[in-house]
Amino acid sequence: MRKKLNLTEGIFPMPVLMVATYNEDGSVNVMNAAWGTMQERGNVALNLTESHKTVKNIKARGAFTVSIADAAHVVEADYFGVESGNRVSNKFENSGLTTIKSEQVDAPIINEFPLCLECEFIEYQSGEYGCGVIGKVVNVTADEKVMVGDKIDMSLVNAIAFDPYTHGYYKVTERVGEAFKDGLQLKNE
Repeated sequence: MRKKLNLTEGIFPMPVLMVATYNEDGSVNVMNAAWGTMQERGNVALNLTESHKTVKNIKARGAFTVSIADAAHVVEADYFGVESGNRVSNKFENSGLTTIKSEQVDAPIINEFPLCLECEFIEYQSGEYGCGVIGKVVNVTADEKVMVGDKIDMSLVNAIAFDPYTHGYYKVTERVGEAFKDGLQLKNE
């Protein structure tokens, strides 16, 4: 039997994305965004309102980075979601994390998060069902500690996902299947 639940952002897992930009003075700003995805191969879509400091920075600088949050930095990742860059100018400094400047775009890369997408700002979509920030991924970098040979091993990333039902974070670590292969077992030739 199924039970009716209260309406919420009901898709699980939701990514825990760290969206990083530079402020007007060159300092680093980061926000936690669970409402983001790949729009198509090579484009990121972030459902963010224009009131976010991050969105203002993206529009001003024309660039941003998206890092995948990991279990080792869940406290910092959550802090970036509960504190606003509109209220606290040294929000990133308070986290104790560090950055380097992207060589591809005018945005910071957070050293402690193992996987980063460097993005050029394409457009902001507004409207009743607008999706917010659209960016083109121009470079992807990963810390060598999450690589096996020349490929990322997602089990080493220890990515975290957001649970909108109970407001929890969960580790995404175990590979359970092979995409575009396992389903072939049910396909009639």
